[in-house]
Amino acid sequence: MSLSEELFDVVVIGGGAVGENAADRASRTGLSVAVVESELVGGECSYWACMPSKVLLRAGAVRALARDTPGLRDPGAPDVAAVFARRDEITSNWDDAGQVSWVEGAGLTLVRGHGRLAGERLVEVTVPPVAAVGSGSGADGSDGVAEGGADSGLGEADTGEEPVTRLLRARHAVIVATGSVPVLPNTPGLAEAAPWSSREATAADAVPESLVVIGGGVVGVEMANAYTDLGAQVTLLARGGLLSNAEPFAGEMVEEALRKLGVDVRTGTEAASVERPGTTLEDSAPGPVTVTLADGEKITAAEILVATGRVPRTADLGVERVGLSESALGRGGALVVDDSLQVTGVPGGWLYACGDVTGRAPTTHHGKYQARIVGDVVAARYGTEAGDRSPTRGDPEPAVGQEGKPWSRYAATADETARVQVVFTQPQVSWVGPTEHEARSAGIPVETVSYDLSWVSGASVETPGYTGRAQVLVDTQRRVLVGATFVGPDAGEMLHAATIAVVGEVPLDRLWHAVPAYPTVSEVWLRFLESYGL
Repeated sequence: MSLSEELFDVVVIGGGAVGENAADRASRTGLSVAVVESELVGGECSYWACMPSKVLLRAGAVRALARDTPGLRDPGAPDVAAVFARRDEITSNWDDAGQVSWVEGAGLTLVRGHGRLAGERLVEVTVPPVAAVGSGSGADGSDGVAEGGADSGLGEADTGEEPVTRLLRARHAVIVATGSVPVLPNTPGLAEAAPWSSREATAADAVPESLVVIGGGVVGVEMANAYTDLGAQVTLLARGGLLSNAEPFAGEMVEEALRKLGVDVRTGTEAASVERPGTTLEDSAPGPVTVTLADGEKITAAEILVATGRVPRTADLGVERVGLSESALGRGGALVVDDSLQVTGVPGGWLYACGDVTGRAPTTHHGKYQARIVGDVVAARYGTEAGDRSPTRGDPEPAVGQEGKPWSRYAATADETARVQVVFTQPQVSWVGPTEHEARSAGIPVETVSYDLSWVSGASVETPGYTGRAQVLVDTQRRVLVGATFVGPDAGEMLHAATIAVVGEVPLDRLWHAVPAYPTVSEVWLRFLESYGL
């Protein structure tokens, strides 16, 4: 028997923070919008990533600040139970009722289930008899670990009933916001050792006595920092240096700080094999995990966390049903999009994507930025109240941005020129734009200006032991900033001034008149310009 189709103007696959934003913006010109989500509405960032991870890091950061501030007593070790209680509070105890209420209040229709493309403007939704809200499902409800690994979380309850299938037909557009999944290396024994992913690390109900972290990226260094603060003995393994996507000095400073904190940092090495007894279904308490390194050394710990990166979630999206072959996908299976977030290679121009699934700038903040843009594009192109707001007509005359690209509200140009990232370690790391190596590889004539943050008066006020460094990249032809990196306490809060300077392409001669307050760490902006010769 053929299924009847439910009709909407727009269907969004994925109800995480990115999908929510895309759906909300798309609905603002009278379009009816369905949001497909089989897991927690609000997604990865709200329940297993950005928010809970920063809570786990916060107590240690405040303790370090108090410890280094003359006149304050050593606050002692963090209260682990209180930290976890705050983590549970910030995640609403993994209950998405509040997010569901917001979706419904915004006039959107929530459809629970795993969504996949089934044809032109058609989405097939598999609704299990019991909704899966386990830690192994992804942003759209599909299982959570990429090829080469194993599902790290809970599956759907087996009720003996058949799942229900619904067909959603979009009159105008389908927007894919399915996010990404963690990569599990094909290391012998690793999958069988029941490793933690970032989800288990942020949702754990106890601190293990010891922890091996595989991976030196953002998740690896943040969780190594957090669990050391909470009392675990942590060993961090990284094939290269730490934070390889940042300026080299940033990773080096974080590595030094982690070592001082007590983390056993091993760079230039990797796990050759992993063993763990007692990980069968019958064993409720698996034994310790033993990691054998490439040189034969063995490291034993209570738990192991794999943080070796993520790939776009397209494996079970049904891309082949809309004519997208594997060769048409980007790195890691990403949906290739133009700056309006329209997926290339799909006839009719009805398929859009935003967030990690595009592979352009895999962070929550850039995903939500893309979501605002794609939502506005869809609302303007198809909305009954769009009027003259279409991106193809009536768009205000844009200012010309870097490389001649318009800074239009309908184009995600920041993905190329102003990507931003913050790492919440001690010290924090933040950066905007390309690294020096990336800029030079792109043919941009840059000069670096670096400054020791401890030399500014604001730093000496904060603490006598202040450690930090900042660097900007100056395009010497146009005399504007194209990138900046900050390492130091609360470096994330220093970033947006640099982001505005980069996005606004503020000439250095104009920037000279932006007077920093004294005594603040932001006085480094004056020192940058003085060092450059102004």
